Amino acid sequence: MQPTNIHDVVADEFGQVNDYIVSQLKSEIPLIEQIGYYIISNGGKRLRPLMVLLSARAAQSANGLSETSLSNAVKMASIIEFIHTATLLHDDVVDESDMRRGKKTANEEWGNAPSVLVGDFLYTRAFQIMVDVGSFQCMEILSGTTNIISEGEVQQLINCGDPDTTEESYIKVIQYKTAKLFEGAALCGAVVAEASDVYQEALRQYGMYVGTAFQLIDDVMDYTSTAEEMGKSVGDDLAEGKPTLPLIFTMKHGTEETKQRVRSAIETGGLENLETILADVRDCGAIEYTEAEARKQSDLAISAISILPDSPYKQALINLANAAVNRRT
Repeated sequence: MQPTNIHDVVADEFGQVNDYIVSQLKSEIPLIEQIGYYIISNGGKRLRPLMVLLSARAAQSANGLSETSLSNAVKMASIIEFIHTATLLHDDVVDESDMRRGKKTANEEWGNAPSVLVGDFLYTRAFQIMVDVGSFQCMEILSGTTNIISEGEVQQLINCGDPDTTEESYIKVIQYKTAKLFEGAALCGAVVAEASDVYQEALRQYGMYVGTAFQLIDDVMDYTSTAEEMGKSVGDDLAEGKPTLPLIFTMKHGTEETKQRVRSAIETGGLENLETILADVRDCGAIEYTEAEARKQSDLAISAISILPDSPYKQALINLANAAVNRRT
């Protein structure tokens, strides 16, 4: 983790985002506000909205942001957080999760139907705010982004229980379901800052690479962290039969006995051999391999923004890319 707090350089704007999010959760239906507040305030890092703010600032560090661009950056950051929160609500229902960030999931607390419907509310509220921003380019980016996220989630569902899922298929899924929103956040930040096409493309690539690295480390933590550190149960991915990269690598490089044990666990989605499989994953080098792949993505992200002018905002983006692979929570 870099010593500099990546939020510090946009602390004022970040505070505005938090205030704006709360203001946009208001509804005549009390249950919508209740569930919305519950999940929005549930201790997330808000890296995606942070990326919007840092990208906007970094793209225009020489001239500074106009008042309109700054206002739109705050709104766009809020939009990204609403979309992300909606996906979490829906994911927890699909995965039948009962814990997230150390607290009960909304579906565990209120049931599946309210969670899905409030997720829909957050999606539609995000697009209402998008209309207020008035950037057709951002609408185009985020409508495509939400569509691809849905495709990624469906493909992940198809892959569940399939031990023959390839590394290439796995990478495509995480780029769709996770990295695509990071990409949209960084790109929309550059767009509302009215940055050049060259800077927009650099930040788009940056977001995709950071998002991929972030998910790779997320998948590592399912086999290396405690439930307290993750805020969810150890082995959740295995319990759901998700063939993530640590398992794919283990099946490719482990002993024949290990391969069969992991294949069976993925096919049945069981945790009967959890401790043995955790040891298998660690012993065959799967953790180190996955971490190295995440570091490659982080390095590519940093390289992508090398053309941006030096500034505290660019440095914060670099710190964020490093933090994505050095985190343990």
